[in-house]
Amino acid sequence: MKLVLVLMLASLAASALACRRPANDTPWQISLQTSEFPARSNSAEPQLTALGDRAILSWVEEIVDQNFVPHATLKFAERTSAGWSQPRDVAAGSDWFVNSADLPSVLRLSDNTLAAHWLQRNSEENEEAYDVRLSFSKDDGHTWSAAATPHHDGTKTQHGFVSLFETPGAGLGLAWLDGRAMPSEDVGAMTLRAAAFDATGKQLSDTVVDDRVCECCPTAVAVTSEGPIAAFRNRSAEDVRDIYVSRLVGGKWTESTSVHDDGWMIPACPVNGPALAARGADVAVAWFTAAKGDGHAFIAFSRDAGHTFGTPVRLDDVESTGRVAVTLLTDGSAVASWIEFADRQSQFRLRRVTSAGERSMAQTIADGRETSGYPRMVRRGDELVLAWTASDNGALSVRTAVAPLPTGR
Repeated sequence: MKLVLVLMLASLAASALACRRPANDTPWQISLQTSEFPARSNSAEPQLTALGDRAILSWVEEIVDQNFVPHATLKFAERTSAGWSQPRDVAAGSDWFVNSADLPSVLRLSDNTLAAHWLQRNSEENEEAYDVRLSFSKDDGHTWSAAATPHHDGTKTQHGFVSLFETPGAGLGLAWLDGRAMPSEDVGAMTLRAAAFDATGKQLSDTVVDDRVCECCPTAVAVTSEGPIAAFRNRSAEDVRDIYVSRLVGGKWTESTSVHDDGWMIPACPVNGPALAARGADVAVAWFTAAKGDGHAFIAFSRDAGHTFGTPVRLDDVESTGRVAVTLLTDGSAVASWIEFADRQSQFRLRRVTSAGERSMAQTIADGRETSGYPRMVRRGDELVLAWTASDNGALSVRTAVAPLPTGR
């Protein structure tokens, strides 16, 4: 199975996508501050996670040795009120699967345990066969446990697009795309699986969340007042690939339901997954679709922990290539980001959106000359933290910015 990036299909015939798009956007601006970040020039694949007033940025630094063998290192730094910490290494290897959409991550749990994952190739014949590797640290990342894998099928297939989250009791949960039932592009189906670990790192479960999903779209998981909710791109037998959610209730994942029936029929994976945020019973999900030919980004809200979602609100102004991120604010509104595509240029943008459909004016974070990969955004207390990969004449480096949130947000 190849990671085929399909951003738009102009010839697709689908029903119109109902959404709210106000005629006049309201004023709302944040003051971006470039943050000093100690990443080297050969850094990429940023990922952000947050716990209260602490945020973790992880990234991959890759070098090629004199024998043209790539060596990758997963690093992380933490942002607190004092700024960014000095980077620390998690793991390194010359047999990793490194991809701008399928990212490693580091997550802090509420008992201060750090959990990290990365991807390791498992076949010399199939370049897209790889395993999830998982490790824990009890001393703020100074030392890490021996790497293990949450899946035990032993197949030389894809296992990736991982979302880490905290389970009740400060344990670790993770969801991932699992190709054990899809030995080739034309046989079987990609599945979404999830596992749970207790506070000691012992695996407690490994279960199927959905038995037919899009092959290579990133997943997302957030934790509501009722428990975890997962968002992902589903895949019907007719190749309709809309965004679905499943909730973990009583230790079991519920039957998947659609956030909105976009009706995007597409014969290949668009490598464009949803973003998800939760705060109590409030949930916001952002996503990309090209159901009408042109690509657009949307957001929808739930006030009942993901049981139901309201009418989608369009994020972009002209056209979008997706790559969304979202976080919820104290007043129930959300800040969402996306890649805008207009006048043959791409821009990393964000805006505030309410469940009633009110949008602030869009704010540009970086333009297409500076961005590549998938930008990230989290809320750290009363501050937004953003990360993206900048490309300067082919050289990649992670960039970061922070923005204090307006009072009451």
